[in-house]
Amino acid sequence: MCLLLTKTQPGGVLTDHKNLEYLRAAKRLNPHQARWALFFTRFHFTISYHPGSKKIKADALFRIHSRDETSEEPESILPKKLFASPISWSEETLPEPSAPTDTPPRCPQGLQFFPCVQCTALIHSSHASLGTGHPGINGTLSLLKQRFWWPNMVADIRRYVQGCRECAISKSPRHLPSGKLLPLPVPNHPWSHLGVDFITDILVSGGCMCVLVIIDRFSKSCQLIPLPGQPTAMDTAECLFNHLSRYYGLHEDIVSDWGSQFTSRVWRAFLKHLGVTVSLSSGYHPQTNGQTERKIQEVGRFLRTFCHDHQESWSLFLGWVEYAQNSLRQPTTSLTPFQCVLGYQPPLFPWDGEPSDVPAIDYWFRESKRVWDSAHLQLQRALRRHRTTADLRRSQAPEYQPG
Repeated sequence: MCLLLTKTQPGGVLTDHKNLEYLRAAKRLNPHQARWALFFTRFHFTISYHPGSKKIKADALFRIHSRDETSEEPESILPKKLFASPISWSEETLPEPSAPTDTPPRCPQGLQFFPCVQCTALIHSSHASLGTGHPGINGTLSLLKQRFWWPNMVADIRRYVQGCRECAISKSPRHLPSGKLLPLPVPNHPWSHLGVDFITDILVSGGCMCVLVIIDRFSKSCQLIPLPGQPTAMDTAECLFNHLSRYYGLHEDIVSDWGSQFTSRVWRAFLKHLGVTVSLSSGYHPQTNGQTERKIQEVGRFLRTFCHDHQESWSLFLGWVEYAQNSLRQPTTSLTPFQCVLGYQPPLFPWDGEPSDVPAIDYWFRESKRVWDSAHLQLQRALRRHRTTADLRRSQAPEYQPG
């Protein structure tokens, strides 16, 4: 129950909220309560507790209201006219011709001639109304042909609909994607061009809950590094150098997504001082770093196969995942990553026998160069096949002029 408070005459307030009685006598108040207590000090009133069970129709005054004046004949929610089609051709929707014009002799019988200079308003009313909902060129043409005619009717409707802003924003495109495929350049030797990404949101195993995936775009070799959590940009850079760069030398280019580790100033400055180029994938287009994304799928499939009964021990199998992936023959190079990087394939099983003796240094370099040249040739062939196949489903890129 609320009463009018004045600054001169004392008054009383009845409430069913008993704690309000101690608002003035409380010793400790939070800032919100203190502001209200300071505000009420300007008035002379007393607060009395009145249980809600003893109140009878306490809010009756608030329920009194005056009846709205209504007309004797309520208006109908339905329009007076009956709709025979999705669009109603009434005097309000049809634009009036500015001056009466003679109907040309070639106008079909039963159709109303409309001047060409005023057809834009007519097309707009039939195309953009709620009853039609931007039906497109054929839909708009079919609506207008039921009643109207003017010369070059089809061309005018097509030009208007193609320039409709709402249609360009909301309608789904039906044409081929613009632009031909521009693949990444083919590296010349192993571990010069990398693809980097993270596997996250997995169960904790051996104190690790994240995996750094590094792909060599030349040999398709992978490095899987378990981490205790999402690393910072500096941790990622140090991990890359300690696990990869010190064994295979500095790299030329690294492709990654737009993660916070790869867009930070620390990551860019670290790689800039090493002479490494940073390449970020296109937004909402993970195919830019498709080799890494594909490898992540293969790693997840391997772990689900061997760790489905004990998922908390996936870190024990991560080394075997890397060994298995590097032992598989790649269709682009027709070689395994081990053969492409090392020049030979290590034994897959202990009973396969030990590898042969290490050849001379010149022979090793000669064989390694032959393997790399063969892998480079196969990569170029696979790239041309992939580009030709992708371009069949793409159109030419548009040419933009300044201004």
